[in-house]
Amino acid sequence: MSAGVVILRCIDGEWHYLLLRAYQYWDFPKGLVEPGEDEFAAALREVEEETTLVELDFCWGHVFFQTPPYGKFRKIARYYIARCDHGAVDLPVAEALGRAEHEEFRWVTMEQAHRLVSPRVQQVLGWAENIIIATP
Repeated sequence: MSAGVVILRCIDGEWHYLLLRAYQYWDFPKGLVEPGEDEFAAALREVEEETTLVELDFCWGHVFFQTPPYGKFRKIARYYIARCDHGAVDLPVAEALGRAEHEEFRWVTMEQAHRLVSPRVQQVLGWAENIIIATP
């Protein structure tokens, strides 16, 4: 099980999504849930470890989207949604890897995100968009 967060920031009056790139694959910040850790706590930890962002506002509550099993190991990923109005994204070196886990990050619009992400992540993006639009 993995857990992560769809992170949004309003830039020039439009929502932008934070995407991270590892190799040629774009996704939201996420990672494995550690033994004894709940999914929400894992999502927060992964965001901080991968981006250094800590000021997340879960103004949409703790609703989540869970993917069907995917990949060779049939992993499931759970995503929450948060707004982050402050803080610069940094891609710190992961001690276990000796390098950053991701090569690049981008704040992108919904349309740009749909062009970058895989079909699996497009499902998450569509879910997040529906939640955001439904909330005044």
